[in-house]
Amino acid sequence: MKSRLSSSTEDYLKTIYAFTEWQDTPITPSQLAARLGVANSSVSEMVRKLKDLGLVDHRPYGAVRLTEEGQRVALTMVRRHRLLETFLVTELGYGWDEVHVEAELLEHAVSDLFVERLDAKLGRPSHDPHGDPIPTGSGHVPRIEAHRLDELDPGHEGTITRISDENPELLRYLAGERIELGTDLTVVRRKPFGGPLVIRLGHGEAARDFDVAVEVGDAVWVHSDRTHPGCTLEQTDTTD
Repeated sequence: MKSRLSSSTEDYLKTIYAFTEWQDTPITPSQLAARLGVANSSVSEMVRKLKDLGLVDHRPYGAVRLTEEGQRVALTMVRRHRLLETFLVTELGYGWDEVHVEAELLEHAVSDLFVERLDAKLGRPSHDPHGDPIPTGSGHVPRIEAHRLDELDPGHEGTITRISDENPELLRYLAGERIELGTDLTVVRRKPFGGPLVIRLGHGEAARDFDVAVEVGDAVWVHSDRTHPGCTLEQTDTTD
């Protein structure tokens, strides 16, 4: 796109991308409305505009998918957002539960030059404070092999490599339980009659068992060298 898109348009594209980043099912207009906290009628109008701009593909009553150009713009915004989150945590001392809203505000205001300088200043990080991959300036997304915790079987061993930042309260709770990126765990068992998943955190005498609530199991992603039929995030390349 030659002209700068509106902040609202950029937010829509970023939200569509984020919905499918860790799973394959495309987003519907009603799901998009729920994620953005707007009326279905507002989403319908914006989706029509995005389609006219060549940024999404959409048919009546169908899902919304990014076009190649829409994907490029979305990755640009994701890159901005995650670099800003990284900067706020590593350079300004923000907690990982505080940065999402700040980055949402800043990502629309900074220039492309600022983003490139920020990337260099930070040492070109590959992941943000929550473990999400940071796209490069060329649109390449680092490949992550990770599986959602609630999908793992007893006996599975791995390391926490990503924690969703959708819920700041959950991030604060996990921090209080010393559950963070890089934490080693083993899936012990699932308690009967629909009970929680039990995991063991750490190794040796310092190991401790932890009951995983549903929301925690949905938010935590684990990397392991062992093969498991979970989700793999493939790399993405776009060209200008």
